[in-house]
Amino acid sequence: MNPNPNNHDPMDSQIPDPIQQQQPRRPRGFAATAAAAAASSPSTGTTKGKKEREKEKERTKLRERHRRAITSRMLAGLRQYGNFPLPARADMNDVLAALAREAGWTVEPDGTTYRQLGAYNAVRSAGSPLSASANSLKSKAQLDCQQASVFRIDDSMSPASLDSVVIAGADSNTRSDNNNKYASPINSVECLEADQLIQDVHSGEHGNNFTGTPYVPVYVMLAASGINNFCQLIDTEGVRQELSHIKSLNVDGIVVNCWWGIVEAWSPQKYTWAGYRDLFNMIREFKFKLQVVLAFHEYGRNDVGDMLISLPQWVIEIGKTNPDIFFTDREGRRNTECLSWGIDKERVLNGRTGIEVYFDFMRSFRTEFDDFFVEGLISAIEIGLGASGELRYPSFSERMGWRYPGIGEFQCYDKYLQQNLRKAAKLRGHSFWARGPDNAGQYNSRPHETGFFCEHGDYDSYYGRFFLHWYSQALVDHADNVLNLASLALEGTQIVVKVPLVYWWYRTASHAAELTAGYYNPTNQDGYSSILEVLKKHSVAMKFVCSGLQVSPETDDTFSDPEGLSWQVLNSAWDRGLIVSGENMLSCYDREGSMRIVETAKPRNDPDRRHLSFFMYQQPSPLVQGTLCFSDLDSFIKCMHGEIMADEFHTGL
Repeated sequence: MNPNPNNHDPMDSQIPDPIQQQQPRRPRGFAATAAAAAASSPSTGTTKGKKEREKEKERTKLRERHRRAITSRMLAGLRQYGNFPLPARADMNDVLAALAREAGWTVEPDGTTYRQLGAYNAVRSAGSPLSASANSLKSKAQLDCQQASVFRIDDSMSPASLDSVVIAGADSNTRSDNNNKYASPINSVECLEADQLIQDVHSGEHGNNFTGTPYVPVYVMLAASGINNFCQLIDTEGVRQELSHIKSLNVDGIVVNCWWGIVEAWSPQKYTWAGYRDLFNMIREFKFKLQVVLAFHEYGRNDVGDMLISLPQWVIEIGKTNPDIFFTDREGRRNTECLSWGIDKERVLNGRTGIEVYFDFMRSFRTEFDDFFVEGLISAIEIGLGASGELRYPSFSERMGWRYPGIGEFQCYDKYLQQNLRKAAKLRGHSFWARGPDNAGQYNSRPHETGFFCEHGDYDSYYGRFFLHWYSQALVDHADNVLNLASLALEGTQIVVKVPLVYWWYRTASHAAELTAGYYNPTNQDGYSSILEVLKKHSVAMKFVCSGLQVSPETDDTFSDPEGLSWQVLNSAWDRGLIVSGENMLSCYDREGSMRIVETAKPRNDPDRRHLSFFMYQQPSPLVQGTLCFSDLDSFIKCMHGEIMADEFHTGL
């Protein structure tokens, strides 16, 4: 180095400075268009460039949404039909690793990937539960092929290309000799015949045949109008005809709703069960098994029915002077469909807390129908834990003006839940977080229209994560508190809890509709694990709604994915060893939808042969009128029982 900066070395001028010599990058694509526009018209270039950037941003968002939709369908297909053990929150690394392992590669936890030839054939042969004869045939063919020459592995080949060498069939036979001379001996006729034979065995193993599949009991729910508001059984002859018709369908049992608003309608702790006893005796005559739903919510406004069953009148009277016992939205509107979880431990119901009221009702039922329990006629009790009997907030209530596919609204603005929120914020050390989000939109908003649920919205901020965790934890605590007492009141009986199917906006990052319903299930969280752990803690069965819907990502602008959500929840429950049951939606189905429900009930490609423990069919109108939701309910039941082929079901036989 020259110590005197004024004395320049003549060689310095001959050495090019890489920094000075670096040429600016030539703009391409949209940048080139914007630069050209700016050069031609300096006065309008900025405005036009800004508009183009906005348009390009929107196009990028659409491309990203389309890419996510494709990815979601790929993941669902790999899980359901390929037996790939992908986690609920799988990314492309998980997919690549699973595909590589399926092709015979070894993938280490740190991503190191390599190939072992000896293990390759073993991996492929063990991938499917095939017959011993097919495996022995494949082993013989592989041995003959390997004796010809050594299979050389080209490091430049990807797992997909290697796998295609083995699986490729008829195309290889039509190639020219010039191309075939470079083919591996493993692509010989003997190897292909063995591999194709195994694939044929695997594809024919299930087909469309449900004969011999696991037996899934089917229960049918009776119409709610059988008991009037004075707990009297009405139209006895009509109910008897309905039970007779159900009996002819080989149904396993009956489901009956016992409404809190009917049994304890007029005075606290004065229970009237007379109409339900008459109905249960009639069910006993037909020798049905019986499941009972203890319903603590309102019925009639949002459902198809000819009567309104409200909460008990004495509760409504308390609500007139203390409306905070009901769920409340941001605008202060009260939803009287069910009681707020904020009063679970508040003595505001004539000296009793919310969970004490539920416990007293359950204990009265257990005492009243002790003879049915002794005889073993009552097989399960479902506990209603929220709106529509499901474990969720009433976030998408039609009485509040909600229409599908609105995201709904948070229901945490009664004074009791607000007190709970303030306490949680203070414990966190941020008292100013004791508020609901002010940019979460309205009932019928869409995620991208809000600042909270949009891409990179406030739902994923420090405050958003705190609020959503608190909101969902209130749901979990409510379930835990009620089930703790239900296990005491109904000891020795199988208890069931219904988990909702909130499938719209599932393929967006925020999962907005699930968030307002109380399930903190965005793309970077598992919103169902905590509630499933509570069910496991109390040995409670989970009931999940089977939609039977098939959504096309290309035409669906609500980013729905009922199959993906079902896969996430059902497999998470099965992995925890929970008893899982199903229920259909009230909307009618065609035969294809019915078949999708059967396939959800007992997945054909599940290596562990897991399936629903029972299925509850709910009807929008009495069966005796002939207006069946499943036009072929008899065939549907036979498929559930494993007594019929799907082809027979489709032909209506």
